[in-house]
Amino acid sequence: MGKIIAIANQKGGVGKTTTAVNLGACLADRAKKVLIVDVDPQGNTTSGLGVDKEKLLETSYEMLLGDEQARDCIRKLENFHLDLIPSSIDLAGAEVELVGASQREMLLEKQLKDIRDDYEIILIDCPPSLNILTINAFRAADSIIVPIQCEFYAMEGLTQLLNTINLVKKKLNPKIDIEGIVFTMFDSRANLCEQVVEEISAFMPSKVYKTKIPRNVRLAEAPSFGMPVIYYDRKSKGAEAYQELADEVLKRIKKKGK
Repeated sequence: MGKIIAIANQKGGVGKTTTAVNLGACLADRAKKVLIVDVDPQGNTTSGLGVDKEKLLETSYEMLLGDEQARDCIRKLENFHLDLIPSSIDLAGAEVELVGASQREMLLEKQLKDIRDDYEIILIDCPPSLNILTINAFRAADSIIVPIQCEFYAMEGLTQLLNTINLVKKKLNPKIDIEGIVFTMFDSRANLCEQVVEEISAFMPSKVYKTKIPRNVRLAEAPSFGMPVIYYDRKSKGAEAYQELADEVLKRIKKKGK
């Protein structure tokens, strides 16, 4: 049975989508069978993997509304050796459309149940907010990877997210937990970055990944070419960091599986 990991942070601009695309590609590069599910209406994971959002007919929107089955929404990205369920801007209205739906917080879980055994790892890219899409992801997931930008309000944002996870744990998904915290846009020259890392590492020492994702031009450029950074520039610092993170994620998964 595949492990389902949501990549989430209620704050935007923290490298959530960058992590979904590049961690997924690096895991697939290590011969893991990987599916990325884009449930962010912005669809940046979809476009970041070279898929034209304007030409899609089967997306996570149709899947959540029950118009399509998950298996029919999968796009096989042979160039990157992974699969994708793409997103659509129509997802922005999903919360309203799903108001009367029965067990609406379980729709994603039910869909992924049919394809879970086909993959070793399923990554869900969540919206940068707490809405029905994020709640669906948290209900479906075994754990959550939290990308955190090294900035002044990082700790406050993490506290808010932990409160949300605790609520979900009590009401919807008792097994969910934080898989790990990854620091993004890290600049070792900035004192603030070091302070944020120290503070959060002291707060949750067992959850923080050793790998830190640096600010990197090649990493920032890769999405505009519709490819993960390991395919854009494998020798860049951004590519090397995400490869290290993939190894660390796999090591933790293996350790937990024992």
